[in-house]
Amino acid sequence: MAISFKNVGYKQYEIRRAETVEKSLIPIGIKTPLNFGQNGDGFYEMNYTVADQIHDNLKNLLQTNHGERIGRYFYGANLLPVVVEYTNKEDFDSEATIRINTAVSDWMPFIILEDFVSRPIYDNNKNIQKIGIVVTYSVPEANISNKAIEIVLFVI
Repeated sequence: MAISFKNVGYKQYEIRRAETVEKSLIPIGIKTPLNFGQNGDGFYEMNYTVADQIHDNLKNLLQTNHGERIGRYFYGANLLPVVVEYTNKEDFDSEATIRINTAVSDWMPFIILEDFVSRPIYDNNKNIQKIGIVVTYSVPEANISNKAIEIVLFVI
């Protein structure tokens, strides 16, 4: 007499083992900002998909200024000097897009930049304290399309 495995149950300990196997994907990189790992993540929280790792790396590239990365002086979009000299939106937008495009083409050439939007962020007073930048991008090789990233730069 043959028994079909379709309707056979699982023992309780095997169900728990199967759940942990499904969660134990191979990590691709460390998620930033650094946080301690939880639920089997390891010492730090990790990125488990290529899309999350590319998003994290692009965010770090946009927020890094020249001279902040040891051994790679020209790494980053170097947006701080543009923010410090913020006089009008048109000049800021044109210079920021040039710097972002240069950094991405140098360090992450597989990313296709699509849109750029900047806006001043006002707090309780009328003085500009922050500038928000939203960059939309695609990575055809990784099947990532129209993904947006937002960074906030503080005006000094």
